[in-house]
Amino acid sequence: MNQPILDRSVFGGRKVIDVDTHLVEPFNLWSSRAPASMKDRLPRVKMVDGIRSWVIDDDKILSKGAIPSSTISKEGIKWPGLDFLTKQIEDVALASHSVKERVELMDQMGIDAQIIYPNILGFGGQKAVEVDDQLRMATVEIFNDAMAEMQEQSGQRMFPMAMLPWWDVKLSVIEIERAHRMGLKGLNINSDPHLFRRPDGTMLPDLGQEYWYPMWEACEQYDMPINFHIGASEESMDFVGHQGWPGLHQDMRSGLGGAMLFINNGKTMGNLILSGLLDRFTKLKFVSVESGLGWIPFLLEAIDYQMQESGANAYKLQRKPSEYFKTNFNACFWFERKNLVHDIRQLGVDNCLFETDYPHPICLYPVDNMDKALDGLTEAEKVKVLSGNAARVYNIEL
Repeated sequence: MNQPILDRSVFGGRKVIDVDTHLVEPFNLWSSRAPASMKDRLPRVKMVDGIRSWVIDDDKILSKGAIPSSTISKEGIKWPGLDFLTKQIEDVALASHSVKERVELMDQMGIDAQIIYPNILGFGGQKAVEVDDQLRMATVEIFNDAMAEMQEQSGQRMFPMAMLPWWDVKLSVIEIERAHRMGLKGLNINSDPHLFRRPDGTMLPDLGQEYWYPMWEACEQYDMPINFHIGASEESMDFVGHQGWPGLHQDMRSGLGGAMLFINNGKTMGNLILSGLLDRFTKLKFVSVESGLGWIPFLLEAIDYQMQESGANAYKLQRKPSEYFKTNFNACFWFERKNLVHDIRQLGVDNCLFETDYPHPICLYPVDNMDKALDGLTEAEKVKVLSGNAARVYNIEL
């Protein structure tokens, strides 16, 4: 197979911020930074029953097989389908996990900056909770320390989102403040903390409840955007699971499960809006990550209609539900083409961001002619969706 041609001209020479990419965590991410007392407890790779696996604490398995979640080979070829599930970190492109090679790849692709998300602990950090308080907190803090180092090593071109100790609002506020001091540009959080049972047997409140107000205050104070990546909770992480009928081939179930994950982000968006949270915290910035655009106009129209028809308007938000999107939400596109410009205009040119999802299985690699895909937008509008909006949301200087 020939190596794909990476062509900077696909963006028409414009600045580009790619707002959804992933880090294949290096095996020594935690171990190289761990205090001696926790070296054998923090996330690490070891052999379990003859299989290389990511584990935490006393061999609690985070990833059996230590599959690197990269679909790009060392030669720069994108493997088809679910072939990546048979690969190891030695097989994948160095740009999947190495800062130096990632920046070199960005230069080849014509991408100026990238937002980075994790893999091993879950897209919302949901797996960090499977151990005792001290270990889970150390896991999050060391991850964020490593991410701040990565941002510096990249020359302020790779911007990892800080993981939060989402199981405790006080700890989350402290970590938001610490992440801001370290120069991190945004936050990554479990979308469904209310499914977590605390040691006393009670469940955490959902994100719309007063318990979380100090966290939202900190987000506003430090102007930190909150990202909800698809699959950011144990409930929503369902790539090959329950969406497809049992009789479907695994590849078919994966395709359907992945597509439904996009739309499932609407649950988080709708709950945030209808909770009334945004009448109290008007400056919050949310990003719906790796979920596409096309379904959002329908969802917003449907919620407006349902609120009116069901009588729920009696609970009185200050605005129509759909109106909160333009003031508080952003969404990302990568593969959509048929109605892309129409959907961007429907949602608002100021609310749409570009992503590739590199190096995951559905990533846009290589990027096709994005300049042509945005035909119908003005030059100023193209600049906004390719970099200007992201620079504003994440406070990035290009």
